[in-house]
Amino acid sequence: MSGRSNIRDVAARAGVAVKTVSRVLNGHPYVSEATRKRVEDAMAELDFRPSVAARILSGAKSNQVALIYDNHSPYYTFQIQKGCWDFCHAQGIRLLAQPVDVDDPSVGAEVRGLISETHVDGIILSSPVTDCAPVLSVLDTLDIPFVRISPGTNHALTSSVFMDDVQAGDDMTTHLVNHGHRRIGFVKGHPSHMASEERLYGYRKALDRAGIAFEPALVIDGEFDFDSGMRAARVLLDMPQPPTAIFASNDDMAAGVLAEAHTRGIEVPSELSVAGFDDTTLARTVWPPLTTIHQPMAELAHTAAEILIAGGETQHRRLPHQLVERASVAPPPRRSA
Repeated sequence: MSGRSNIRDVAARAGVAVKTVSRVLNGHPYVSEATRKRVEDAMAELDFRPSVAARILSGAKSNQVALIYDNHSPYYTFQIQKGCWDFCHAQGIRLLAQPVDVDDPSVGAEVRGLISETHVDGIILSSPVTDCAPVLSVLDTLDIPFVRISPGTNHALTSSVFMDDVQAGDDMTTHLVNHGHRRIGFVKGHPSHMASEERLYGYRKALDRAGIAFEPALVIDGEFDFDSGMRAARVLLDMPQPPTAIFASNDDMAAGVLAEAHTRGIEVPSELSVAGFDDTTLARTVWPPLTTIHQPMAELAHTAAEILIAGGETQHRRLPHQLVERASVAPPPRRSA
C-alpha cells in the first residue's frame, strides 16, 4: 500500500467499522478483546500512527491533549505548563495538566485511566515521567501519540525535545573553576530525574579537564526542593575544609544553600559562591541574584506541544541553554585560594 495509512485502511484490514477503530483508539471499555486485538494487529501491520491533527479533523477524538508531570519544583512546573498552554491555546486545543507520582506502583494504571476517561488526542510527558517505564509501556500499548520533554533513556522511542544537561553542568562548573575555585560542592537533583545524573557527569567532566580530583564527599543528594538545598548546605559547610563554591542543580536548591549561608552569617559571594540551574523567577528574586543556567523550560514545552499537534515523522529537537551571570559568584577568599 502506498502513502500513509488512515483509519479507513485499518478498518478494512481488521474487518470492522471505522467507528470500532475509533473506539479502540479512544481506549473505549466496550470493545471485546478479540476485536481490539484484530484492530491493534491491523494498525501494526499498516504501521498506522495517526497524528493528533488528523484525529481532531476526523472528529474521532476530543480536541484536547494532556500534560503529565511529576516535579518537586513549582517554578519548573509552572513554566512547563505555560509553554504547553500557550501553544495549545493558540491552536484551539484544550490542555489537561495531570500530576502523577512516578514512584507509585499504580502510575501506569492511573495514566491508562486518564486516557480512557478523557479520550485525549495525545500526551506530553515532562521529566521525570518522560522516563517512567510503566507510563511508557501503557502509552506504547494504547498507541497514542506522545512527545517527551528531556528524556534520559530510550531516545529513539518517540519524538522528544531536550537540552544538553551534561554540557550545561560542565559549563557552570568550568565557570566556577575559571573564577579560581578548586573545592566546589555539588548538590545533586532528585534521583528519579535522569537530568540529575547528567548534570553531575558534566560537573565531573569539568573538574577532570581542570585537573581537579573528584571528591565524592563534595556531592550531596538533593530532591530539587528548597529544604533539600538547605540540608545539603549544612553538610557541606560543616566539613573541616568546606567548599568555596556550591553548584546546586536547580534554583530551588540553590536558594536553600543561600538561606543556610545567610543563617550562618556567611557572605555570598565574598566568602562563598553559589550557582543554580534553570533560571526560574526565583533566581532573580533571591539575594544575591543567582548565577545560573538558563534552561528554556517554556520553549521546551511549547516545542513539545507543536511536535505533538503536527504529527508526522519522529522528531528530536535540542534547544540551546545559556549561562546567566548575576551576583552570586566571585573569586574565592584569599585564605581559601
